[in-house]
Amino acid sequence: METIRIRKLNHANLHIDCEYGPAEELKEFFSFFVPGYQFMPAFKRRVWDGKIRLFDTRTGELPAGLIYHLMKFIDSRGYKFELIETPYGMPYSEDKPNAKEFLNFVESLGLPFKIREYQFMACMEGLKRKRAILLSPTGSGKSLIIYVLMRWFIKQHKRKVLIIVPTTSLVEQMTNDFKQYGLDEEFVHKIYSGKDKATEKPIVVSTWQSIYKLPKIWYEQFGMVLGDECHGFKSKSLMNIMNKATEAEYRYGTTGTLDGSETHELVLQGLFGKVFKVTTTKALQDDETLAPLDIKRLILDYDLETRQTFGKKTYQEEIEWIVENDRRNRFITNLTNDLKGNSLVLFNYVEKHGKPLYEMINNKVTEGRKVFFVSGEVATTDREAIRGIVEKQKNAIIVASLGTFSTGINIRNLHNIVFASPSKSQIRVLQSIGRGLRKSDDGKPTTLYDIVDNIVYNGKPNFAKLHGDHREEIYTKEQFNVKTYKIEI
Repeated sequence: METIRIRKLNHANLHIDCEYGPAEELKEFFSFFVPGYQFMPAFKRRVWDGKIRLFDTRTGELPAGLIYHLMKFIDSRGYKFELIETPYGMPYSEDKPNAKEFLNFVESLGLPFKIREYQFMACMEGLKRKRAILLSPTGSGKSLIIYVLMRWFIKQHKRKVLIIVPTTSLVEQMTNDFKQYGLDEEFVHKIYSGKDKATEKPIVVSTWQSIYKLPKIWYEQFGMVLGDECHGFKSKSLMNIMNKATEAEYRYGTTGTLDGSETHELVLQGLFGKVFKVTTTKALQDDETLAPLDIKRLILDYDLETRQTFGKKTYQEEIEWIVENDRRNRFITNLTNDLKGNSLVLFNYVEKHGKPLYEMINNKVTEGRKVFFVSGEVATTDREAIRGIVEKQKNAIIVASLGTFSTGINIRNLHNIVFASPSKSQIRVLQSIGRGLRKSDDGKPTTLYDIVDNIVYNGKPNFAKLHGDHREEIYTKEQFNVKTYKIEI
Protein backbone atom coordinates (compact mmCIF):
# COMPACT_ATOMS: atom_id res chain seq x y z
CA MET A 1 0.00 0.00 0.00
CA GLU A 2 1.30 3.46 -0.98
CA THR A 3 2.26 5.85 1.84
CA ILE A 4 1.64 9.56 1.37
CA ARG A 5 4.02 11.75 3.37
CA ILE A 6 2.80 15.21 4.33
CA ARG A 7 4.80 18.08 5.81
CA LYS A 8 4.44 21.82 6.13
CA LEU A 9 6.73 23.78 3.83
CA ASN A 10 5.54 26.94 5.57
CA HIS A 11 2.22 28.34 6.80
CA ALA A 12 1.03 28.81 3.22
CA ASN A 13 1.82 25.44 1.61
CA LEU A 14 2.11 21.74 2.30
CA HIS A 15 4.52 19.38 0.58
CA ILE A 16 3.15 16.00 -0.51
CA ASP A 17 5.63 13.20 -1.15
CA CYS A 18 4.11 10.22 -2.95
CA GLU A 19 4.49 7.95 -5.98
CA TYR A 20 3.35 8.84 -9.51
CA GLY A 21 -0.03 7.06 -9.25
CA PRO A 22 -1.33 8.79 -6.09
CA ALA A 23 0.10 12.12 -7.35
CA GLU A 24 -1.98 11.87 -10.53
CA GLU A 25 -5.05 11.02 -8.45
CA LEU A 26 -4.39 14.04 -6.24
CA LYS A 27 -4.02 16.27 -9.28
CA GLU A 28 -7.39 15.11 -10.55
CA PHE A 29 -9.04 15.32 -7.11
CA PHE A 30 -7.97 18.95 -6.73
CA SER A 31 -8.84 19.99 -10.32
CA PHE A 32 -12.00 21.92 -11.17
CA PHE A 33 -13.50 23.68 -14.15
CA VAL A 34 -13.57 27.45 -13.73
CA PRO A 35 -17.14 28.81 -14.03
CA GLY A 36 -17.65 30.18 -17.53
CA TYR A 37 -14.39 28.65 -18.80
CA GLN A 38 -15.95 27.85 -22.18
CA PHE A 39 -16.29 31.58 -22.92
CA MET A 40 -12.71 32.50 -21.98
CA PRO A 41 -10.19 33.37 -24.75
CA ALA A 42 -7.52 30.89 -23.57
CA PHE A 43 -10.00 28.01 -23.73
CA LYS A 44 -11.28 29.12 -27.13
CA ARG A 45 -7.67 29.25 -28.41
CA ARG A 46 -7.20 25.70 -27.04
CA VAL A 47 -4.19 26.66 -24.93
CA TRP A 48 -6.03 25.87 -21.67
CA ASP A 49 -8.51 23.12 -20.78
CA GLY A 50 -10.61 25.33 -18.51
CA LYS A 51 -9.43 23.78 -15.24
CA ILE A 52 -7.70 25.18 -12.20
CA ARG A 53 -5.34 22.73 -10.48
CA LEU A 54 -4.63 23.22 -6.81
CA PHE A 55 -2.05 20.40 -6.47
CA ASP A 56 1.23 20.90 -8.34
CA THR A 57 2.69 17.50 -9.32
CA ARG A 58 6.03 19.11 -10.26
CA THR A 59 6.71 20.57 -6.79
CA GLY A 60 4.38 18.43 -4.68
CA GLU A 61 2.85 21.60 -3.21
CA LEU A 62 -0.74 21.98 -2.03
CA PRO A 63 -2.27 25.04 -0.28
CA ALA A 64 -2.09 24.36 3.46
CA GLY A 65 -5.75 25.20 4.08
CA LEU A 66 -6.79 22.11 2.09
CA ILE A 67 -5.42 19.66 4.68
CA TYR A 68 -8.98 18.61 5.60
CA HIS A 69 -9.78 17.79 1.97
CA LEU A 70 -6.45 15.98 1.61
CA MET A 71 -7.21 13.73 4.60
CA LYS A 72 -10.66 13.05 3.13
CA PHE A 73 -8.99 11.99 -0.13
CA ILE A 74 -6.55 9.68 1.67
CA ASP A 75 -9.34 8.08 3.68
CA SER A 76 -11.56 7.54 0.63
CA ARG A 77 -8.72 5.87 -1.30
CA GLY A 78 -7.51 3.77 1.62
CA TYR A 79 -3.92 5.10 1.43
CA LYS A 80 -1.53 5.07 4.36
CA PHE A 81 -0.14 8.45 5.39
CA GLU A 82 2.61 9.95 7.51
CA LEU A 83 2.48 13.42 9.04
CA ILE A 84 5.96 14.90 9.36
CA GLU A 85 6.78 17.74 11.73
CA THR A 86 8.88 20.68 10.50
CA PRO A 87 9.88 24.01 12.10
CA TYR A 88 6.41 25.21 11.02
CA GLY A 89 4.77 22.45 13.06
CA MET A 90 2.59 19.53 12.07
CA PRO A 91 0.55 19.67 8.85
CA TYR A 92 -2.59 19.57 10.95
CA SER A 93 -3.01 20.77 14.53
CA GLU A 94 -5.67 22.43 16.63
CA ASP A 95 -5.50 24.52 19.78
CA LYS A 96 -7.85 24.07 22.72
CA PRO A 97 -8.77 27.59 23.86
CA ASN A 98 -10.26 27.81 27.32
CA ALA A 99 -13.72 29.41 27.00
CA LYS A 100 -13.67 30.96 30.49
CA GLU A 101 -10.20 32.43 30.08
CA PHE A 102 -11.08 33.80 26.65
CA LEU A 103 -14.30 35.34 27.96
CA ASN A 104 -12.31 37.04 30.73
CA PHE A 105 -9.94 38.38 28.08
CA VAL A 106 -12.84 39.74 26.01
CA GLU A 107 -14.31 41.44 29.07
CA SER A 108 -10.89 42.98 29.82
CA LEU A 109 -11.01 44.79 26.45
CA GLY A 110 -13.69 47.13 27.82
CA LEU A 111 -15.88 46.92 24.72
CA PRO A 112 -18.72 49.48 24.58
CA PHE A 113 -21.23 46.61 24.30
CA LYS A 114 -21.44 42.93 25.12
CA ILE A 115 -20.10 40.50 22.54
CA ARG A 116 -22.89 38.35 21.07
CA GLU A 117 -22.84 34.60 21.55
CA TYR A 118 -22.34 33.78 17.86
CA GLN A 119 -19.44 36.28 17.69
CA PHE A 120 -17.83 34.67 20.73
CA MET A 121 -18.24 31.18 19.23
CA ALA A 122 -16.75 32.37 15.91
CA CYS A 123 -13.67 33.62 17.78
CA MET A 124 -13.37 30.37 19.72
CA GLU A 125 -13.63 28.30 16.53
CA GLY A 126 -11.08 30.53 14.82
CA LEU A 127 -8.59 30.19 17.68
CA LYS A 128 -9.06 26.43 17.73
CA ARG A 129 -8.36 26.00 14.02
CA LYS A 130 -5.83 28.88 13.64
CA ARG A 131 -7.26 29.41 10.16
CA ALA A 132 -10.82 29.62 8.88
CA ILE A 133 -13.26 31.34 6.56
CA LEU A 134 -15.81 32.95 8.86
CA LEU A 135 -19.04 33.16 6.88
CA SER A 136 -21.33 35.69 8.48
CA PRO A 137 -23.84 38.06 6.87
CA THR A 138 -23.53 41.83 6.57
CA GLY A 139 -24.57 43.50 9.81
CA SER A 140 -23.46 40.60 12.01
CA GLY A 141 -20.44 42.46 13.37
CA LYS A 142 -17.55 40.88 11.45
CA SER A 143 -15.26 43.79 12.34
CA LEU A 144 -15.74 43.00 16.06
CA ILE A 145 -14.79 39.36 15.44
CA ILE A 146 -11.67 40.57 13.60
CA TYR A 147 -10.89 42.99 16.44
CA VAL A 148 -11.15 40.40 19.22
CA LEU A 149 -9.08 37.80 17.33
CA MET A 150 -6.46 40.43 16.55
CA ARG A 151 -6.21 41.73 20.13
CA TRP A 152 -5.90 38.19 21.51
CA PHE A 153 -3.17 37.28 19.02
CA ILE A 154 -1.09 40.39 19.75
CA LYS A 155 -1.31 39.78 23.49
CA GLN A 156 -0.39 36.09 23.20
CA HIS A 157 2.28 36.21 20.48
CA LYS A 158 3.62 39.79 20.45
CA ARG A 159 3.64 39.78 16.63
CA LYS A 160 2.19 42.11 14.02
CA VAL A 161 -1.17 41.71 12.28
CA LEU A 162 -2.04 42.49 8.65
CA ILE A 163 -5.66 43.21 7.74
CA ILE A 164 -6.42 43.30 4.00
CA VAL A 165 -9.55 45.02 2.66
CA PRO A 166 -10.73 45.64 -0.93
CA THR A 167 -11.28 49.43 -0.88
CA THR A 168 -9.87 52.61 0.64
CA SER A 169 -13.27 53.30 2.21
CA LEU A 170 -13.03 50.06 4.13
CA VAL A 171 -9.56 50.96 5.42
CA GLU A 172 -11.10 54.03 7.03
CA GLN A 173 -14.24 52.24 8.18
CA MET A 174 -12.30 49.34 9.73
CA THR A 175 -9.97 51.65 11.67
CA ASN A 176 -12.94 53.77 12.79
CA ASP A 177 -14.67 50.61 14.04
CA PHE A 178 -11.55 49.69 16.02
CA LYS A 179 -11.50 53.17 17.53
CA GLN A 180 -15.13 52.77 18.64
CA TYR A 181 -14.21 49.43 20.25
CA GLY A 182 -11.62 51.26 22.36
CA LEU A 183 -8.35 50.91 20.41
CA ASP A 184 -5.96 53.87 20.35
CA GLU A 185 -5.52 54.79 16.68
CA GLU A 186 -1.79 55.21 17.33
CA PHE A 187 -1.54 51.40 17.20
CA VAL A 188 -2.88 51.25 13.62
CA HIS A 189 -1.05 52.04 10.39
CA LYS A 190 -3.19 52.61 7.28
CA ILE A 191 -1.91 51.88 3.78
CA TYR A 192 -3.57 53.13 0.62
CA SER A 193 -3.01 55.72 -2.13
CA GLY A 194 0.76 55.97 -1.79
CA LYS A 195 0.98 55.93 2.01
CA ASP A 196 4.23 54.71 3.60
CA LYS A 197 4.55 50.90 3.63
CA ALA A 198 7.02 50.80 6.57
CA THR A 199 5.79 51.00 10.16
CA GLU A 200 6.58 49.75 13.64
CA LYS A 201 2.91 49.81 14.63
CA PRO A 202 1.48 46.36 15.52
CA ILE A 203 -1.59 46.60 13.25
CA VAL A 204 -1.55 47.32 9.52
CA VAL A 205 -4.81 47.86 7.61
CA SER A 206 -4.30 48.01 3.86
CA THR A 207 -6.02 47.66 0.51
CA TRP A 208 -4.65 44.70 -1.42
CA GLN A 209 -3.90 46.99 -4.38
CA SER A 210 -1.37 48.91 -2.26
CA ILE A 211 0.75 45.94 -1.21
CA TYR A 212 0.48 43.09 -3.72
CA LYS A 213 3.73 44.06 -5.50
CA LEU A 214 5.76 44.20 -2.27
CA PRO A 215 8.50 41.55 -1.83
CA LYS A 216 8.06 38.45 0.27
CA ILE A 217 10.35 39.81 3.01
CA TRP A 218 7.82 42.57 3.78
CA TYR A 219 5.16 39.98 4.62
CA GLU A 220 7.42 38.01 6.96
CA GLN A 221 6.81 40.54 9.77
CA PHE A 222 3.21 39.34 10.20
CA GLY A 223 2.10 36.40 12.31
CA MET A 224 -1.60 36.87 11.52
CA VAL A 225 -3.31 37.83 8.27
CA LEU A 226 -7.01 38.70 8.13
CA GLY A 227 -8.79 39.14 4.81
CA ASP A 228 -12.04 41.08 5.10
CA GLU A 229 -14.56 40.49 2.28
CA CYS A 230 -12.36 37.51 1.37
CA HIS A 231 -14.66 36.39 -1.46
CA GLY A 232 -12.54 38.71 -3.61
CA PHE A 233 -9.35 36.75 -2.84
CA LYS A 234 -9.67 34.44 -5.87
CA SER A 235 -7.75 36.89 -8.07
CA LYS A 236 -4.13 36.06 -8.81
CA SER A 237 -2.80 39.17 -7.03
CA LEU A 238 -4.60 38.34 -3.79
CA MET A 239 -3.50 34.70 -3.95
CA ASN A 240 0.11 35.90 -4.36
CA ILE A 241 -0.24 38.03 -1.23
CA MET A 242 -1.36 35.06 0.86
CA ASN A 243 1.38 32.85 -0.57
CA LYS A 244 4.03 35.45 0.32
CA ALA A 245 2.81 35.57 3.94
CA THR A 246 4.56 32.28 4.76
CA GLU A 247 5.18 33.17 8.43
CA ALA A 248 1.54 33.93 9.24
CA GLU A 249 0.26 30.88 11.12
CA TYR A 250 -3.09 32.49 11.91
CA ARG A 251 -5.18 33.20 8.79
CA TYR A 252 -8.80 34.28 8.73
CA GLY A 253 -11.06 35.33 5.93
CA THR A 254 -14.39 37.00 6.68
CA THR A 255 -17.25 37.39 4.24
CA GLY A 256 -21.01 37.48 4.11
CA THR A 257 -21.20 35.64 0.81
CA LEU A 258 -19.53 32.98 -1.31
CA ASP A 259 -20.46 32.65 -4.96
CA GLY A 260 -21.58 29.02 -4.71
CA SER A 261 -18.97 27.59 -7.11
CA GLU A 262 -16.84 24.69 -5.91
CA THR A 263 -13.72 26.12 -7.53
CA HIS A 264 -14.05 29.50 -5.82
CA GLU A 265 -14.68 27.99 -2.40
CA LEU A 266 -11.76 25.55 -2.57
CA VAL A 267 -9.35 28.28 -3.67
CA LEU A 268 -10.40 30.34 -0.65
CA GLN A 269 -10.16 27.35 1.68
CA GLY A 270 -6.65 26.73 0.41
CA LEU A 271 -5.72 30.27 1.46
CA PHE A 272 -7.60 30.49 4.76
CA GLY A 273 -9.00 27.11 5.81
CA LYS A 274 -12.39 25.46 6.18
CA VAL A 275 -15.62 27.46 6.15
CA PHE A 276 -17.31 28.10 9.49
CA LYS A 277 -20.86 29.42 9.21
CA VAL A 278 -21.18 31.94 12.03
CA THR A 279 -24.87 32.81 11.65
CA THR A 280 -27.45 33.64 8.97
CA THR A 281 -29.36 36.72 7.87
CA LYS A 282 -32.66 34.99 8.72
CA ALA A 283 -31.49 34.19 12.26
CA LEU A 284 -30.38 37.80 12.84
CA GLN A 285 -33.67 39.14 11.50
CA ASP A 286 -35.63 36.72 13.68
CA ASP A 287 -33.85 37.94 16.83
CA GLU A 288 -34.23 41.56 15.63
CA THR A 289 -30.49 42.18 15.30
CA LEU A 290 -31.00 43.07 11.63
CA ALA A 291 -33.84 45.00 10.05
CA PRO A 292 -36.66 43.12 8.30
CA LEU A 293 -36.37 43.25 4.51
CA ASP A 294 -39.11 43.43 1.89
CA ILE A 295 -38.16 42.85 -1.74
CA LYS A 296 -40.32 44.24 -4.52
CA ARG A 297 -39.45 42.86 -7.95
CA LEU A 298 -40.56 45.44 -10.51
CA ILE A 299 -40.88 43.68 -13.88
CA LEU A 300 -40.70 46.33 -16.60
CA ASP A 301 -42.71 44.95 -19.54
CA TYR A 302 -41.60 46.69 -22.70
CA ASP A 303 -44.16 47.26 -25.47
CA LEU A 304 -44.51 44.87 -28.41
CA GLU A 305 -42.85 47.19 -30.90
CA THR A 306 -39.78 47.53 -28.66
CA ARG A 307 -39.57 43.77 -28.27
CA GLN A 308 -39.89 43.17 -32.01
CA THR A 309 -37.23 45.72 -32.92
CA PHE A 310 -34.90 44.87 -30.01
CA GLY A 311 -33.24 42.22 -32.14
CA LYS A 312 -30.42 39.87 -31.30
CA LYS A 313 -27.92 41.65 -29.05
CA THR A 314 -24.82 40.54 -27.18
CA TYR A 315 -24.89 40.81 -23.41
CA GLN A 316 -22.87 44.04 -23.46
CA GLU A 317 -25.05 45.59 -26.16
CA GLU A 318 -28.22 44.74 -24.22
CA ILE A 319 -26.92 46.19 -20.94
CA GLU A 320 -25.87 49.42 -22.68
CA TRP A 321 -29.29 49.69 -24.35
CA ILE A 322 -31.02 49.20 -20.99
CA VAL A 323 -28.99 51.68 -18.91
CA GLU A 324 -29.22 54.37 -21.62
CA ASN A 325 -32.98 53.90 -22.10
CA ASP A 326 -34.65 57.25 -21.36
CA ARG A 327 -38.06 55.80 -20.38
CA ARG A 328 -36.39 53.41 -17.94
CA ASN A 329 -34.28 56.15 -16.34
CA ARG A 330 -37.30 58.41 -16.02
CA PHE A 331 -39.10 55.54 -14.26
CA ILE A 332 -36.19 55.12 -11.80
CA THR A 333 -36.11 58.89 -11.24
CA ASN A 334 -39.83 59.04 -10.44
CA LEU A 335 -39.62 55.93 -8.24
CA THR A 336 -36.70 57.32 -6.24
CA ASN A 337 -38.33 60.69 -5.71
CA ASP A 338 -41.55 59.04 -4.51
CA LEU A 339 -39.76 56.92 -1.90
CA LYS A 340 -39.85 58.08 1.71
CA GLY A 341 -36.76 57.85 3.89
CA ASN A 342 -33.07 57.49 3.01
CA SER A 343 -32.60 55.77 -0.34
CA LEU A 344 -29.60 54.17 -2.07
CA VAL A 345 -29.66 53.86 -5.88
CA LEU A 346 -26.99 51.46 -7.15
CA PHE A 347 -25.64 51.60 -10.70
CA ASN A 348 -22.81 49.90 -12.58
CA TYR A 349 -21.60 52.26 -15.33
CA VAL A 350 -20.45 55.68 -14.12
CA GLU A 351 -20.46 57.73 -17.34
CA LYS A 352 -23.24 55.93 -19.23
CA HIS A 353 -25.66 55.51 -16.37
CA GLY A 354 -24.63 56.86 -12.96
CA LYS A 355 -23.97 60.49 -13.82
CA PRO A 356 -27.04 60.94 -16.11
CA LEU A 357 -29.25 59.24 -13.53
CA TYR A 358 -27.90 61.45 -10.76
CA GLU A 359 -28.61 64.57 -12.83
CA MET A 360 -32.18 63.43 -13.57
CA ILE A 361 -32.88 62.66 -9.89
CA ASN A 362 -31.21 65.82 -8.63
CA ASN A 363 -33.13 68.02 -11.10
CA LYS A 364 -36.48 66.57 -10.06
CA VAL A 365 -35.96 66.16 -6.31
CA THR A 366 -38.19 68.15 -3.98
CA GLU A 367 -36.63 71.25 -2.49
CA GLY A 368 -34.56 70.64 0.62
CA ARG A 369 -33.97 66.94 -0.06
CA LYS A 370 -30.25 66.15 -0.32
CA VAL A 371 -28.88 64.04 -3.19
CA PHE A 372 -25.31 62.67 -3.17
CA PHE A 373 -23.26 61.05 -5.93
CA VAL A 374 -20.57 58.45 -5.15
CA SER A 375 -18.23 56.64 -7.53
CA GLY A 376 -14.57 55.66 -7.58
CA GLU A 377 -13.78 59.22 -8.66
CA VAL A 378 -14.97 60.55 -5.29
CA ALA A 379 -12.18 60.76 -2.68
CA THR A 380 -12.26 58.28 0.19
CA THR A 381 -12.57 61.03 2.80
CA ASP A 382 -15.54 62.49 0.89
CA ARG A 383 -17.25 59.09 0.72
CA GLU A 384 -16.84 58.72 4.48
CA ALA A 385 -18.24 62.22 4.98
CA ILE A 386 -21.27 61.41 2.79
CA ARG A 387 -21.89 58.19 4.70
CA GLY A 388 -21.79 60.11 7.99
CA ILE A 389 -24.14 62.82 6.69
CA VAL A 390 -26.71 60.32 5.39
CA GLU A 391 -26.78 58.49 8.73
CA LYS A 392 -28.01 61.74 10.28
CA GLN A 393 -30.57 62.42 7.51
CA LYS A 394 -34.16 61.19 7.25
CA ASN A 395 -34.89 61.65 3.54
CA ALA A 396 -31.58 61.71 1.60
CA ILE A 397 -30.70 59.98 -1.65
CA ILE A 398 -27.32 58.42 -2.54
CA VAL A 399 -26.71 57.53 -6.18
CA ALA A 400 -23.70 55.21 -5.90
CA SER A 401 -21.70 52.81 -8.01
CA LEU A 402 -21.84 49.13 -7.15
CA GLY A 403 -18.04 49.10 -6.95
CA THR A 404 -17.93 51.61 -4.11
CA PHE A 405 -21.09 50.89 -2.12
CA SER A 406 -22.01 47.23 -2.71
CA THR A 407 -19.23 45.76 -0.54
CA GLY A 408 -18.61 46.25 3.15
CA ILE A 409 -19.81 49.84 3.53
CA ASN A 410 -21.98 50.30 6.62
CA ILE A 411 -24.94 52.69 6.31
CA ARG A 412 -27.31 53.05 9.21
CA ASN A 413 -30.79 54.56 8.72
CA LEU A 414 -31.16 53.27 5.17
CA HIS A 415 -34.79 52.62 4.21
CA ASN A 416 -34.75 51.91 0.46
CA ILE A 417 -32.38 50.31 -2.06
CA VAL A 418 -32.95 50.51 -5.81
CA PHE A 419 -31.11 48.08 -8.11
CA ALA A 420 -30.80 50.35 -11.14
CA SER A 421 -28.41 48.02 -13.02
CA PRO A 422 -28.93 44.35 -13.91
CA SER A 423 -26.65 41.91 -12.06
CA LYS A 424 -26.53 38.14 -11.71
CA SER A 425 -23.58 37.90 -9.30
CA GLN A 426 -24.72 36.20 -6.09
CA ILE A 427 -21.98 37.96 -4.14
CA ARG A 428 -22.79 41.41 -5.49
CA VAL A 429 -26.55 40.95 -4.98
CA LEU A 430 -26.24 39.80 -1.37
CA GLN A 431 -23.57 42.37 -0.52
CA SER A 432 -25.77 45.12 -1.94
CA ILE A 433 -28.75 43.91 0.08
CA GLY A 434 -26.56 44.04 3.16
CA ARG A 435 -26.40 47.84 2.87
CA GLY A 436 -30.00 47.98 4.09
CA LEU A 437 -30.07 45.33 6.78
CA ARG A 438 -28.73 47.45 9.63
CA LYS A 439 -31.55 48.57 11.89
CA SER A 440 -32.63 52.17 11.48
CA ASP A 441 -33.07 54.45 14.48
CA ASP A 442 -36.77 54.70 13.65
CA GLY A 443 -37.17 50.91 13.48
CA LYS A 444 -38.61 50.97 9.96
CA PRO A 445 -38.03 47.98 7.65
CA THR A 446 -35.90 48.22 4.52
CA THR A 447 -37.38 47.79 1.05
CA LEU A 448 -35.37 46.65 -1.96
CA TYR A 449 -36.70 47.59 -5.40
CA ASP A 450 -35.28 45.10 -7.89
CA ILE A 451 -35.83 46.33 -11.46
CA VAL A 452 -36.12 43.50 -14.02
CA ASP A 453 -36.23 44.32 -17.75
CA ASN A 454 -38.58 41.98 -19.65
CA ILE A 455 -37.84 42.25 -23.38
CA VAL A 456 -38.80 38.64 -24.14
CA TYR A 457 -39.99 38.06 -27.70
CA ASN A 458 -41.23 34.79 -29.23
CA GLY A 459 -40.32 32.95 -26.02
CA LYS A 460 -36.63 33.96 -26.18
CA PRO A 461 -35.63 35.58 -22.86
CA ASN A 462 -33.21 38.49 -22.82
CA PHE A 463 -30.13 38.50 -20.58
CA ALA A 464 -31.51 40.97 -18.02
CA LYS A 465 -34.67 38.89 -17.59
CA LEU A 466 -32.59 35.74 -17.02
CA HIS A 467 -30.46 37.60 -14.46
CA GLY A 468 -33.61 38.86 -12.73
CA ASP A 469 -34.90 35.29 -12.46
CA HIS A 470 -31.54 34.24 -11.01
CA ARG A 471 -31.77 36.99 -8.37
CA GLU A 472 -35.24 35.74 -7.45
CA GLU A 473 -33.72 32.28 -6.81
CA ILE A 474 -31.15 33.90 -4.50
CA TYR A 475 -33.92 35.70 -2.58
CA THR A 476 -35.89 32.47 -2.17
CA LYS A 477 -32.80 30.61 -0.97
CA GLU A 478 -32.13 33.32 1.63
CA GLN A 479 -35.80 33.21 2.75
CA PHE A 480 -36.45 36.89 2.02
CA ASN A 481 -39.99 38.24 1.71
CA VAL A 482 -40.52 38.80 -2.05
CA LYS A 483 -43.42 40.22 -4.07
CA THR A 484 -43.46 40.70 -7.85
CA TYR A 485 -45.18 43.54 -9.70
CA LYS A 486 -45.54 43.98 -13.48
CA ILE A 487 -45.29 47.47 -14.91
CA GLU A 488 -45.81 48.42 -18.53
CA ILE A 489 -43.15 50.77 -19.82
